[in-house]
Amino acid sequence: MIVTDHKTHLVTVAVFGEFTLADYREFEELVNFKVKFEGPVSLLFDLREMANFTLDVAWEEIKFSRAHANDFDRIAVLTGSQWVRWSAWLTQATVDADLRVFEDEAEARNWLDEAEAAT
Repeated sequence: MIVTDHKTHLVTVAVFGEFTLADYREFEELVNFKVKFEGPVSLLFDLREMANFTLDVAWEEIKFSRAHANDFDRIAVLTGSQWVRWSAWLTQATVDADLRVFEDEAEARNWLDEAEAAT
């Protein structure tokens, strides 16, 4: 299950339990809308409560990242999982965005706010 929120140039996604393809498609739809009407966006992925994700989500994430390589400013990933850190590192190879992994939500939000203040 996911919970999404959005503000100007920012999409926030929190994942609880299993991250399914239906969840990922919901995220894609929101990002596509924001990019179409606002241009590049920043992302905050809160994956601290994610139990796992399905293989089709991993494949969809690769396709989506490649298709939207220039549509992101900053990507903050909240996690304590080494596996998710490694996955984020792989994602950075496919997008032209500054991607950082955080364990502290306040630090992640401050880092994203810095980018917004600079524009």
